[in-house]
Amino acid sequence: MRGFLTHYPAKMGHFLDLKTSSFPSGIPMQLTVNGERHDVSGPISLLGLIEHFGLEPRKVAIERNLEIVPRSTYGQTQLGEGDRLEIVHFVGGG
Repeated sequence: MRGFLTHYPAKMGHFLDLKTSSFPSGIPMQLTVNGERHDVSGPISLLGLIEHFGLEPRKVAIERNLEIVPRSTYGQTQLGEGDRLEIVHFVGGG
């Protein structure tokens, strides 16, 4: 297999486990990531969230509130209370 897309539910793997992740203190808010609700501290950009998970921004596709977020705007996209995110990560393999 050369590569495939993986949709990471928050309960699978460590990439999207916000329950055990430590975010800098700030404004508390709730996000839904791949169907799971999580408390995070804001403000945080989409790029900041991706980097926190250790994901490569160029290897993910993200939907925010039912709209695809252009990769070029990850750094300017501020997340807010109640945002719903779906994150798909491209995984290569042999």
